[in-house]
Amino acid sequence: MSYQALYRVWRPQRFQDIAGQQAITQTLRNALMQGKTSHAYLFTGPRGTGKTSGAKIFAKAINCHFSKDGEPCNECDTCVAITQGQLNDVIEIDAASNNGVEEIRDIRDKAKYAPTSADYKIYIIDEVHMLSAGAFNALLKTLEEPPKNVVFILATTEPHKIPLTIISRTQRFDFKRISVRDICERMRYILDQEKIGFDEAALPVIARAAEGGMRDALSILDQAISYGDNAVTIEHAMSVTGSLTQELMLAYFNAVLTRNTEKGLSLLQEILADGKDAARFIEDLILFCRDILVYQQAPQMEELLDGANVDQGFKELSETISAAVLYQMITILNDTQTELRFTNHPDVYLEVATVKLTQLNQTQVVPLEKIESTPTEVPPSDNQKVADLESELRQMKKQLQALANNNGGQPAVKKAKQPTKKNNGNQFTPNTAAIYGVLKEATKENLSQLRDVWPDLLNMLSVTQRAMLKASTPVAAGPDGLIVSFDYDILCQKATNDAELLEAVTEFLRRLVGYAPQMICVPAEQWPIIRGQYVKQLKNRPPVQKANVQKETNPAKVADSSQKSEAASANTSGIADSSEWESLEGFIPPSEEEETVVTEAMNLFGKNIVEVKND
Repeated sequence: MSYQALYRVWRPQRFQDIAGQQAITQTLRNALMQGKTSHAYLFTGPRGTGKTSGAKIFAKAINCHFSKDGEPCNECDTCVAITQGQLNDVIEIDAASNNGVEEIRDIRDKAKYAPTSADYKIYIIDEVHMLSAGAFNALLKTLEEPPKNVVFILATTEPHKIPLTIISRTQRFDFKRISVRDICERMRYILDQEKIGFDEAALPVIARAAEGGMRDALSILDQAISYGDNAVTIEHAMSVTGSLTQELMLAYFNAVLTRNTEKGLSLLQEILADGKDAARFIEDLILFCRDILVYQQAPQMEELLDGANVDQGFKELSETISAAVLYQMITILNDTQTELRFTNHPDVYLEVATVKLTQLNQTQVVPLEKIESTPTEVPPSDNQKVADLESELRQMKKQLQALANNNGGQPAVKKAKQPTKKNNGNQFTPNTAAIYGVLKEATKENLSQLRDVWPDLLNMLSVTQRAMLKASTPVAAGPDGLIVSFDYDILCQKATNDAELLEAVTEFLRRLVGYAPQMICVPAEQWPIIRGQYVKQLKNRPPVQKANVQKETNPAKVADSSQKSEAASANTSGIADSSEWESLEGFIPPSEEEETVVTEAMNLFGKNIVEVKND
């Protein structure tokens, strides 16, 4: 007989063999023992977590006449036939290749017939999210009121693609990712049964690489067994999974601590030259940072560590590196991990990350050679920074006191002028020309309409796109353009650079409101400034005064002046929060300097303290 992969040989045959899903298996067993089974089930979860295996075990248990405690006997003719896939009453269908209406109609017609040899006819539809809309509609009524002794079990990795009308007619069980400990326990049992030698430290390496899937773990274990000539060692597991040894980890972290960029890049090139996977390298670094943080907070709970070996080098590193540096490292590594998904040159991003890590703020790192130095010693440069901060704090207190005691007729904020914020290199710069173009045609009707459908638009987007627009608000809109304010600069920049997101917003808005405005992104803190500059530019000509209009003898000029005033008011009617500058004679924006002073004062001292008095 030809060799079979481990995941096929050791496929679970009882509920207790399914690793890491105790809540689900116990619920199904109790339902079988109490005779309270449902007519339709929905098994969801990541790949390799036991969905299809659980469906087959359920099919055996409900038809087995010798079941005990809800478990099938696996010895009777019915159990053996189901295990071998030879029982006609248990039909397994792959919805990926049978996703049409005709296939589902055939199921609906055949479900009316009673089972031939078993007590229940079981339909297992795998990857059910692949069914077409017509196929779901054809299945709907049968799923709601199936014939007697018929059970449907639907399995999918993407439950969000299944219509809610289908989900509401089933009992849903969410299979979770299997923990590293449960995967290791299952692999240990299989290796003992197969009489294959292994290193205990090799199992967590394989389990982490499987990312919560037992089938993936057994496939990697199969490779490690073949690579090591019927034995599993830590070196073989590292080679097969592309993981790093702890010695390389410690050397890399030492380069970060000593700010040795050259050494860090050299280690990176060595790691990549050995064929290590870039994504696995970043993942291992993040997990190693996590293990150090856990060990620093609870050194007595070594069982919480995710694979790190608490040797002398690990202990010295945990005493040397601060939590603040680990937080910075995790942030940099997480950003790099995100970038790796969209690039064909991962080595470039790894090199950039290495440079960033080796150039972290020196004041937050305790160098290796200064571990035994006096902890209260503060560098002179830090003393100077503290003195500067104290001086600035005293000055701010004086300004606050002056504002509190000011009872004159002049605006209080003029005594506390602050310099205008300068745009730093990291601040996102919006497309001002495009924003002005939208503001020229902006209307309150368009803005109100788009704000009403904004929640519906978010629900139509993907999860990633919805998260990017979660902290955003439409602030101005016209027939051809939409200005959206973002609370965070980084999200604003990502949304601006995401062509797929911009196209999706335009297309979905066309479906919702009948026209397709182009979205323009602007940071929330810059929106009032841009809006004020636009209003000032619009009102740059002398404002139309009522007295002058009344004195005008030429009716044509009076009408022309009135039209200009109405046009100026209309051009700002679609701008959010523009009512504060409107008056009966048109609105005149405050000067740029006064606006900046007022804004800065409010940001610095709070709206309750600052009092603005007009001259």
